[in-house]
Amino acid sequence: MTKQEKNEVIDILKGKFNQYNNFYITDTESLTVAQITKLRRVCFDKQVEMKVAKNTLIKKALEGIDAEKYAGVYDSLHKVTALLFSENPKEPALILSSFRKESKGEKPELKAAFINGDVFVGDNQLVALTKIKTKNELIGEVIGLLQAPIQRVLGALQNKDAAKAVEEVVAAVAEAPVAETPAAPEATTDEAPTA
Repeated sequence: MTKQEKNEVIDILKGKFNQYNNFYITDTESLTVAQITKLRRVCFDKQVEMKVAKNTLIKKALEGIDAEKYAGVYDSLHKVTALLFSENPKEPALILSSFRKESKGEKPELKAAFINGDVFVGDNQLVALTKIKTKNELIGEVIGLLQAPIQRVLGALQNKDAAKAVEEVVAAVAEAPVAETPAAPEATTDEAPTA
């Protein structure tokens, strides 16, 4: 690879790191060509960009943007590295998890993830990353929390209207004149003759 080609790769990587707030660094070393192709297809379908590059070029691209900001991921740049870029912070984690289940293997292995400024290092972080809430999920939860008090107030008002209607019925029944019922005839006792 010539110096010009390396600089082109670094520029492309810089563009991707600037474009996305989330990226995963994975180890795809022991995957077959067919598995890599399948992984690329799944990533494409889920709108996750997958790039394979040399670790030194990845590090130079990150250092060229902000060396301090990305310092936590430098130790993860070893072996064969594939980068997964996504707007959705948990989509790459879901892809990696489901890919492992289908292939019944431990690859691709998560080396590190950079999610909105936070660094997650190690494959043991994969399960936690699949549970990250997306921006839309968080907004939905906040809206639900904001709506809950309003729904309780509306429910109370509806119950108040129903309770008022019941009170009116009870009051109407109480005010209605009671119809007099004829008295039951008194039982007469015939005195038995005394002997």
